[in-house]
Amino acid sequence: MEIALAVISGGFIGAVLGFVGAGGAMLSVPILLYIFDFTAIPATTGALAIVLLAALAGAIPKAKAKEILYRDALVIWSLGLVTNLATSILAHRLSDTFITTGFAAILLLAAISMFRKSKAKEHRRMSIPALVLVSLGIGALTGIFGIGGGFIVVPVLIHAFGTPPRIATGTSLVVICLNSITAFIGRYSHWEEVDWKYPIVIAISAILVALLASHKQSSLNSDKSRKLFALLLISISTFTLFKTYL
Repeated sequence: MEIALAVISGGFIGAVLGFVGAGGAMLSVPILLYIFDFTAIPATTGALAIVLLAALAGAIPKAKAKEILYRDALVIWSLGLVTNLATSILAHRLSDTFITTGFAAILLLAAISMFRKSKAKEHRRMSIPALVLVSLGIGALTGIFGIGGGFIVVPVLIHAFGTPPRIATGTSLVVICLNSITAFIGRYSHWEEVDWKYPIVIAISAILVALLASHKQSSLNSDKSRKLFALLLISISTFTLFKTYL
């Protein structure tokens, strides 16, 4: 039964990553916490592995279709290395309550960002100050909460810089891959705390579905899918706070 749940969970995560280009860790962490009874650090560590593999699978068709801004993705990752590695190493000193509360707050912020409509009229490259701020913030969030940062990259590229949604999604997937592997390596001391059976099954399922979803992204209404996902994030955030304090 638990293996079946892992397969279903992975499919859900892969679909979200492929269609939205963000949110894999936002689903992986609560799934590991509340369905498979992981504690905070093993859950965020396992989520990094799941999201890394699923995002890589989703990025492959994007690369073939030339829908990735490699410069932006590489700069966001490289500038965020310091905060990513530093917070990954320090994560074990934070309480489970701090991690789950902060995670719930991030979900709410992500949901709000997905309700916004783009005001940019044409695509332009991100400015250096914007790249630095976004990169440092994403690096810190990845290190502490096991989040790849796609929920920041996608709305910034779409709303502030007029990037087409498909290209924003592809770029986000590359950022998620790079940030996730960095944070995962930074948490090497916690690898033995993770029951890898469930993350591995979830990752395999997520990879298969992410590949399919990434190909089919254009067939969906991107605005509608983002809003539905935002409502899901609000629900997960509320549930996380409820489980943390009640």
